[in-house]
Amino acid sequence: MLQIWALDGIGEVQEGDDLVALIAAAADGALQDGDILVVTSKIVSKAEGRFVRADDREDAITAETVRVVASRTSPTGHITRIVENRLGIVAAAAGVDASNTPHGTVLLLPVDPDASARALAAGLRERTGARVGVIVSDTHGRAWREGQTDAAIGAAGVHVFEDLRGGTDAEGRPLIVTMPCVADELAAASDLVKGKAAGLPVAVVRGRADLVGDLDLPGARSIVRPPERDFFRLGADEAHAAGRAEGYDLGWADGAASR
Repeated sequence: MLQIWALDGIGEVQEGDDLVALIAAAADGALQDGDILVVTSKIVSKAEGRFVRADDREDAITAETVRVVASRTSPTGHITRIVENRLGIVAAAAGVDASNTPHGTVLLLPVDPDASARALAAGLRERTGARVGVIVSDTHGRAWREGQTDAAIGAAGVHVFEDLRGGTDAEGRPLIVTMPCVADELAAASDLVKGKAAGLPVAVVRGRADLVGDLDLPGARSIVRPPERDFFRLGADEAHAAGRAEGYDLGWADGAASR
């Protein structure tokens, strides 16, 4: 049976806070071997002091952007940018968060979410004696679908995929590409009990001890699809513009060569 519940009593996290101590105190001895804690990235970033001065959030997004995938301007003039950030994550606004932060600041994602998850998992295992895993989650949109859901951006001590390739389905047919991203599934499910404004940034998942393992398992960075396997490197408008520009340049080159 799968059980998921939020930990109460963590409160507002400040820069320098000991998240291991806060989570262990909130759990109050209830953690067991095989539990998975899903921790909202915002409290990790706050504890790590990932605040930056930014009177203009767009400047902060630009600073975190490695590659622009798509950009759209709404009828009201609001600009939405889907970009690849320094972590390789493709998301709106590069993961820069301006909600629930001091005036004139924005909050960046953790420098290394997998390392943050690893530190939390190691610390909680030592403090509680329970062999737990940790997922650091963040809210993302999805291509082709409205709305948002939480996804894993950091993980430690957890198998992020359930690799079913090489097995068979109920009818005996071979499974060729079936590899559920269970880290994302658990992150999304945990958000149902954490909520967005309830002040409950950590959830405990019990019932999937089979996914908990050593701290050196591949982290959530392994979920990010490599560029050479990315079918959608650009938005439709951007790809059209790039193709048109390339064709224009080739046309000029061919014209110059024939003179």
